[in-house]
Amino acid sequence: MNELLAIFIFFFAVIDPIGTVPVFIAVTRGHDEMFKRKVVFKAVAVSALVLLFFVVAGELLLNAINIPLSAFQIAGGIVLLLFALSMIFGESKPEREIKSLPNSTETAIFPLAMPSIASPGAMLGAVLMTRNTEYTWVEQLITSSMMIAVLGVVLVLLLCATHVHKLIGDSGASIISRIMGLILTSVAVTNILDGIAHYFGLAVALP
Repeated sequence: MNELLAIFIFFFAVIDPIGTVPVFIAVTRGHDEMFKRKVVFKAVAVSALVLLFFVVAGELLLNAINIPLSAFQIAGGIVLLLFALSMIFGESKPEREIKSLPNSTETAIFPLAMPSIASPGAMLGAVLMTRNTEYTWVEQLITSSMMIAVLGVVLVLLLCATHVHKLIGDSGASIISRIMGLILTSVAVTNILDGIAHYFGLAVALP
């Protein structure tokens, strides 16, 4: 149960469902409820397909170009760390992604599905959390189900976006986004240290 909770929290941090709410409200402002529902379901469906693609094919692509998973884990951990630090010290997720709206032509795909829901950190996490060398197919299936569960949370929050936004406001979404960044920072550092341990064949690898 603790492991399931840890996986859920990890994907909750990298996907950041609450931080997606202000983005959704901004991209659908002025549209009717039917249009908003269509955007929600399309965005979540596209995000799920993208993330599941990385679960299934991410490691295969790495193997095809002869990149050791440990090297990818180190590099990915660094990227994830920078991503997390930008969430803490830079513009929060809602602030950063709302700025991209003037150039958006398909709001369900951009910026809502990518990069708001299926963010670079989420894609990377999907690969790192389902490594074939460390996890059985059953464990990968469980991890994928936790990822889908988080997307389910995204779906519910976006369908109730108006009420959620009234409750927490832009400031609340920004604060939560930075808290998620702090959690993600510790996950990124763990991935870096774990990758180093595996790459150099250290006797004791970090959990």
